[in-house]
Amino acid sequence: MTQPWEGTFTAIVTPFQSDRSLDEAALRTLVDRQVEGGVSGLVPCGTTGEGVTMSTDEKIRVIDIVRDQSNGRVRVLAGAGGNSTSDVIALAKQIDALNVDGILIVVPYYNKPTQEGLFQHFSAVADAVQTPVVMYNVPGRTSANMTAETALRLAEHDNIAGTKEASGSLPQVMEIIRNAPSDFAVLSGEDDLTLPIITLGGQGVVSVVSNEVPGMMSDMVRTALDGRVADAREIHYKILELMKVNFVETNPIPVKAALAMMGLIEEHYRLPLVPMSDANRARLHQELAKLDLVEAV
Repeated sequence: MTQPWEGTFTAIVTPFQSDRSLDEAALRTLVDRQVEGGVSGLVPCGTTGEGVTMSTDEKIRVIDIVRDQSNGRVRVLAGAGGNSTSDVIALAKQIDALNVDGILIVVPYYNKPTQEGLFQHFSAVADAVQTPVVMYNVPGRTSANMTAETALRLAEHDNIAGTKEASGSLPQVMEIIRNAPSDFAVLSGEDDLTLPIITLGGQGVVSVVSNEVPGMMSDMVRTALDGRVADAREIHYKILELMKVNFVETNPIPVKAALAMMGLIEEHYRLPLVPMSDANRARLHQELAKLDLVEAV
């Protein structure tokens, strides 16, 4: 039986117009391209979607557009993280009414809660909604690492369906995979660790690079899940440099630049994010050209 949170889930960018308002037409086009590329799901309003610089109304609008345009063809895992538990619950309750498949909740940033604080935070959010919750551990951004012990405590909650692990620690990921309930999903939060995490027993990835290459990333994940590791490894190495250059500056700066180079969106960010440097832009263009996503210069 297929795990409901299995495969490639694209952390989709939020396209803006020149006045930094939402570009709804471009977002719908991106959704269709992702679905046609074979992804399993879409993750709007996460880190890659610049959710932290969007108002609540904007987040709800983006999530609703993604849900509407995908029209049941893929799962929708809506980002609703924050560092105030009461605010996260309020947003999660609004998302609860949108009929999405899951709600992604990041470890609270800046506060640096204890492990017990993390347990209480995720438990409170999961108790407050009907939609399944997927946790997101990314200590490089939050300054707090949710340990395997805490993740496993939370895995026993009836409404917590899995975790997106971006700790960078394969031993920590292995401990979660080995000891979690069989219906608890462990998704890689780092593109370049997706293949090893799947071979260790993980179910897939919440991906940045699939914004650019949804078909290739989906094929790699699907092939790995089918046990054809050598074939998956070949795809992994083909797109590894693009995975790396996507993080040469703060995500989502490079991936939005890439999509603009590909003619899919206008390249606009909300401060404090700014366009990438000329040197890194040239490197990004080179990697896109190698994959025939743009014309070589």
